[in-house]
Amino acid sequence: KAGNLFEKNAAPILHLSGMDVTVVRTDYEGQAKRLMELLESTDLIIIAGGDGTVQEVLQELGLLRIMAAFSKIPIGFIPLGKTCNLSHTLYPESTSQVQHITNAALAILKGETVPLDVLQIKGEKEQPVFAVSGLRWGAYRDAGVKVSNYWYLGPLKTQAAHLFSTFKVNISCEESVFVWQMNRLTLLCIIYLQDFVKNSEACEEVAPEDWEELKLSTLELSIATQNRQLDLARTEDFMDICIEADNISKGQFVQRGSQKMSDPHMCPEGSQHIQASRCILQLPEGTEGSFGIDNEEYEAMPVEVKLLPRKLQFICDPRMREQMLQAAEQ
Repeated sequence: KAGNLFEKNAAPILHLSGMDVTVVRTDYEGQAKRLMELLESTDLIIIAGGDGTVQEVLQELGLLRIMAAFSKIPIGFIPLGKTCNLSHTLYPESTSQVQHITNAALAILKGETVPLDVLQIKGEKEQPVFAVSGLRWGAYRDAGVKVSNYWYLGPLKTQAAHLFSTFKVNISCEESVFVWQMNRLTLLCIIYLQDFVKNSEACEEVAPEDWEELKLSTLELSIATQNRQLDLARTEDFMDICIEADNISKGQFVQRGSQKMSDPHMCPEGSQHIQASRCILQLPEGTEGSFGIDNEEYEAMPVEVKLLPRKLQFICDPRMREQMLQAAEQ
């Protein structure tokens, strides 16, 4: 279905513009590696799909260690999947999916870009995973992935999934150890963050005493890029870490869970908010469950999350870019 939407609504616009378009279909996981064969002669990459497709392409490119070369090529995004959080940053709201696809294709022809951050998430033995939105771990994420199970409840399915999740004996991530590179280090790194793109190696070597440790009990932990609310005039590069309070009522949990379905990385009032350039998440031995990384599910494990600031140039609707510039001036 997604392929048909692209061929019917986006491809004709691209072909009529005079572009020489080569389509690589990712019918199965890992097929995005075919992009590597075309990259040397490519002036523009267009990702047509949802959050999972974006992540797959970034994952394959990142694993092959050509992110530096890839970052010089503009990336167009045509939202086709069920979850397309990136489209809220790049394109204005549309009345229909067809209009949304058409607007995205037209924006690609105009070629205006904005820089987006990337998170590199790496376990002790695993290959790194790359994300443009962020990582979520906790009760809201776990409830959200079960919403489709309650399809028979119609418009009440979201509330039902979150309400039934509260019947568990324990829905919090207890006594996790979270280490983040900030506070005193912030004062040191802000000097580098003023021009972080050129000094991206400045904060690589960090003495152990410059890390702070926090033991926490939380309903949900979120580590997000600034891409969801892009500031083109910012002078500091950091990721937003939200540690949510675990002392809320069932009613509050259901209400916030519903809000998070449309804004997964919202940080509710009363949460602990930290800004960092790198962090380490250590989980208790025997921890089960899954991370949500750009809406894709990964086994929960100790990870290091590192910010790669302004790493990729994504094509953006000129109207959205103008709004970002106006907001920066204000």
